[in-house]
Formats: sequence, structure tokens, C-alpha cells
Amino acid sequence: MATGKWAVVIAMVVSVSGASASVKKEPWGVSSGGDPVALYILANNNLTVRITTYGARIVSIDAPDRNGNVEDVVLGHDSLAAYEADNATYFGAVVGRYGNRIANGKFSLGGQQYSVPTNNNGNALHGGTLGFDRKVWSAAPLADGVEMTLISPDGEMGFPGTLTARVLYTLEGNSLHIVYRATTTKPTVVNLTNHSYFNLHGNGGQTILDETMTISADRFTPVDAELIPTGELASVSGTPFDFRKPTAIGARISQGDTQLTIARGYDHNFVLNVAKSNSLHLAAHVVDPDTGRTLTVTTTEPGVQFYSGNFLDGKIIGKSGNAYPQHAGFCLETQHFPDSPNHPNFPTTELLPGHAMQSITVFTFGVETMKH
Repeated sequence: MATGKWAVVIAMVVSVSGASASVKKEPWGVSSGGDPVALYILANNNLTVRITTYGARIVSIDAPDRNGNVEDVVLGHDSLAAYEADNATYFGAVVGRYGNRIANGKFSLGGQQYSVPTNNNGNALHGGTLGFDRKVWSAAPLADGVEMTLISPDGEMGFPGTLTARVLYTLEGNSLHIVYRATTTKPTVVNLTNHSYFNLHGNGGQTILDETMTISADRFTPVDAELIPTGELASVSGTPFDFRKPTAIGARISQGDTQLTIARGYDHNFVLNVAKSNSLHLAAHVVDPDTGRTLTVTTTEPGVQFYSGNFLDGKIIGKSGNAYPQHAGFCLETQHFPDSPNHPNFPTTELLPGHAMQSITVFTFGVETMKH
């Protein structure tokens, strides 16, 4: 994991620009546990982003299309109560302490075995039965954004060490920057990411199958029947996982490929082509042909989980009463690889006391003015 000074990351990410964002805080109800929840609204001439302290979630991102029409491009709910009632989607949340899956909820560290409560086909998903997505984070406004902080006690969900996690959201021009940082009191594992579902059509009104995806990856990690990586780093060549050239998400999703059948679509980690470790590199680029909206994802992480909203089924009622059908949104979860603690050949997710885990992901929105 990367190490370094928090101040260095701030200097890298929070640049002073002429068009700085406004930051407003609004009350957003009280959690079922009795904690006040706030909503932070970041806005400039390009984007408006709403982030809540419940799960450090991105609630909405309003972005223009090629004609200047502004619509919300992430799925979610209209109220805190609806987010609390939704135990399935992780809409917009920061997931942890370990984003993605740990096989059987078990891993060893320093010769000691640890067990995380399982919540997904006998495996631990996104931190176990009570992950960071269900917590109310503390928050402090910044000049162009907000910093969220969560302290996870030693032993919570079976993980060793008191973990202090910080997530910094800043709005700069047409980009939302996310900086993750964590420190620990004991050797532990950590994998933080954001679980936003994007739909560049806007308002989640139709599926994302015609949106064009490019992923900067020559390899991916195949999974078993329970979506746990086999340990192989397989070539994407000649498979439906080859997104090195722009390809519609739905172009090959029903081909009958065994990996796609297992996951009911794409739900796989892609091994990003990284020229220089810990530097920002391209993860993915997405274009909606109808509206012209684009999303470019850059990150310092070695992988990205591309999830095509396979388990949405129309039963989740989201914003403005929309029923979200299968493939109503896609996720691009920048990350270390799933089940890394059980795969020594994967990039390590171990974090030691005295070191800081830190990573950066940037979501940049734009438009293609010409319709293809």
C-alpha cells in the first residue's frame, strides 16, 4: 500500500482554481441509531454534487448533456430512511473496511486467523454485516469540498486494529476528486472504494447497455461460482472482457460466456495497465451516445471492479419513484483486488501501524458534442 504524508495528498489534489466550488451543509434527518445526518452540497459552474454523512455517500451528481440539459447521473434514494432500508445496493457509499469480497470471511495476518461475519453466499462482502456504508461519518467542510472521518474500533467486524479512515471529496472544474486515507493501531487489511452507480442517460430512466465502455486493462481476475477470484490474472484478449477499445456495455453481455453467466453480467475486477505505481492512471472512459455525457475515471489503484447492475431487478424504488431495472446503472469501483488477503500474488492490502494507506480516484465528466 502507498505511504506518505496526508499534506502531500492534499497538495496534489486540492488545487486553487478561479472557479472554486461553493460548499453548503444541510440537515438530512436522524439515523435509526439516533445520530444527526447531514447533507453537503458542492457546486460550481460545471457540476453539483450532494454527499451525505450516512455512509459518506454520493447522493447525486448533476451534470449537463451536449445540449446543456442538467440531470442526475447516479442512482440512489430521495431520503435517509430509504438508504437505511436498502440493505442490498450500497448506492453511492464508501464501502469498507474491506471493499469487495473476502472468501469465507476468513484471512490470516502475521500467523493469526481472523474471521469477518459473512453476508454474501458464505463470503464477506464490503466489510461484513455492518460495514462503513451503514455508519454515520463525522464531517468537516473544506474550501472546495468536505472531509469525512470514521473511526472503526479494534475488532469491529473481526478486523484487527483501530482504523481511522478519512475520505476527502473536492469539486474542481468538471471533476470530483476522492482521496482515501487510513491509519491503524495494529497490522490489518483495508480496501476502500466508492460504490456509486452511474447512468449517463440521466435519472436512471433506462438501462446502461448502450453506453460505450473503455477499460484500460489487458487482464482481469476470473471468479468461481461464488464470485471469488480464482487467483488467475487472465488475458482479456478474445473474451467479452476486452474493453480496450470502446464497446457498448450490452454488446456481449448475453453471449453465454461462463464468467458472465456466473455473475449475471459484469461483476469482475480488471487489472489496470499501470505505467508507474501510485500515480494517477486511466481506469475507464464511458460515453452515452444519446446525451453525449462522458465519464473518465482515473485512479492510483491497481484495479477497478466493473459491475453492470446485474442484481437490480425493478424492486428497488429509487429517486422520484423510479423502479431500477437490471442494468440501470454501472459501477466502476477503483480498488485493490477482491480477496487479496488470501492471494499472495495480488497487490497487498496489508496496512501497518506508523504507515498511511492513501489512494486517489477522480471522476471527470464531459460531453461529446457530436452524436455518433
